[in-house]
Amino acid sequence: MAIRTIRKFGDDILRKKCRTVDKIDDRIITLLDDMKDTLYDSDGVGLAAPQVGILKRIAVVDIGDGPIELINPEIIASCGTQNGNEGCLSVPGKYGKVERPMTVTVRAMNRDGEIFEITGEELLARAFCHEIDHLDGKLFVDKVTEYVEVDD
Repeated sequence: MAIRTIRKFGDDILRKKCRTVDKIDDRIITLLDDMKDTLYDSDGVGLAAPQVGILKRIAVVDIGDGPIELINPEIIASCGTQNGNEGCLSVPGKYGKVERPMTVTVRAMNRDGEIFEITGEELLARAFCHEIDHLDGKLFVDKVTEYVEVDD
């Protein structure tokens, strides 16, 4: 397991659409493990594969309840709205208000190739939406309605 370099705003890879994972092999497992290490090293709540230079539909989210690995995630249901502050490991120092669904249900595969569904509310819903946006080449700065100052 290793800490990978996080790509920063302006890197073209962050604007590309990721490819579906067709086969879960040792390289994908290593990527998942490295992404978790990188996420924890960076004190983030989510990390998508393009943020570490890999154009695969993979994301890892942890809002403090343990890691959730998502392979080929898709939002299959959402409801409500929330408007809150968001930041991104690829856009350090920038924070802004972004409207997201209050609740989302995601269908994805785990590292064993099993399909599962998970529903997240509030911060978890926001994190799922944010990371899945990354897989489509979208960044939170595209959706910001107002930039805010946040004390670190």
